[in-house]
Amino acid sequence: MTQRKGAKPTISIQEHMAIDVCPGPIQPIKQISDYFPRYPRGLPPAAPLQAGHAGPLRSALSTSSSSTTAAAAAAAPAESERPNEDTPDRACAGASAASATPSAAASIQAAKRDEEPDVEAYDSDDSTTLGTLEFSLTYDQENNALHCTINKAKLPVPRYKKGLKPMDHNGLSDPYVKLHLLPGASKANKLRTKTLHNTLNPVWSETLTYYGITDEDIVRKTLRISVCDEDKFRHNEFIGETRIPLKKLKPNQIKNFNNCLEKQLPVNKTEEKSLEERGRIMISLKYNTQKSCLVVGIIRCAHLAAMDANGFSDPYVKTYLKPDENKKSKHKTAVKKKTLNPEFNEEFSYDIKYADLTKKTLEVTVWDYDIGKSNDFIGGVSLGINANGERLKHWFDCLKNKDKKIERWHTLTNELPGSLND
Repeated sequence: MTQRKGAKPTISIQEHMAIDVCPGPIQPIKQISDYFPRYPRGLPPAAPLQAGHAGPLRSALSTSSSSTTAAAAAAAPAESERPNEDTPDRACAGASAASATPSAAASIQAAKRDEEPDVEAYDSDDSTTLGTLEFSLTYDQENNALHCTINKAKLPVPRYKKGLKPMDHNGLSDPYVKLHLLPGASKANKLRTKTLHNTLNPVWSETLTYYGITDEDIVRKTLRISVCDEDKFRHNEFIGETRIPLKKLKPNQIKNFNNCLEKQLPVNKTEEKSLEERGRIMISLKYNTQKSCLVVGIIRCAHLAAMDANGFSDPYVKTYLKPDENKKSKHKTAVKKKTLNPEFNEEFSYDIKYADLTKKTLEVTVWDYDIGKSNDFIGGVSLGINANGERLKHWFDCLKNKDKKIERWHTLTNELPGSLND
């Protein structure tokens, strides 16, 4: 049959029908799960190793090759009769043949555990993703100071490693650390480090110091260390925290910690409100036997509560010796502008007989000076025979040690001593 030049080739109906469009029985279409079979627990797959592959699995198979030769020879005819298909049934048949020898199955399973990571051991919950924090604490008993050195935190991204989870959209964080003393946490006793931007492995190497820490505080206080992510456009995000009872510390000894961060624990709001601390004050007492007077020294304050909108206060201190029938026992220090850690170093004298001191109470209050409106009460403390703890001990030490100056730190609370008005 000749074909003209430029004409399209044609196929006759007989030639078209002769095309073998169905060469055999229709095979079922494989599903995606067929390529990833689920083996019964305890039966590892006995698939043949690829050429050039080496690892713990090959070494385990080589050690058990002598014990599995017979089982492989028995399974060879059965496999040769089956079509060459990569099906789950074929894999399971090989697995059952391999499981005929317990020693070979155990060695293969052990090698598989060494080769693959244990995914179930790394849950992606907060217990493994909040991270770790390295820091050290030192209680300086002589200077009544608590030094907290924040070293670094670990913030890796991979899920198989413990670390702080990234809080920002770019996969990084802007972390900082803040400290609170419990109970009595407030803005007055909050300290914080600088913020490190766009990092998952922050290294601060920064020391924060609490002044006015007494032995009583070491027994009953707990230090809360929180890690947060700074956000300029929204509220700062909480990452994790850890709490250290101060009674774990020994005086003048550095104790290092590497703690996992935990979720934020609830705080008893009623207790916090009634015991809210407003700062610390250092007071000196001395009874002068030559002049028959009590000398009260207002030395300094630390970590005062911020009462002004600029985050500071303009503090001054007032003292009263109660009961005060003539209302002449009031003394006042100078005002220190824009500070939360003022130093006064002022002394006031009260002419009083030594025997009458057992009937008196010294009330000390700290105020924030404001122009054009009433001054704000920051905190107060009372010393005398009706006090307790360090306040009572300070008063008795003054009575027992005449002509000797006794200095002590005291905690300012939000309770106004007596019914004083500014």
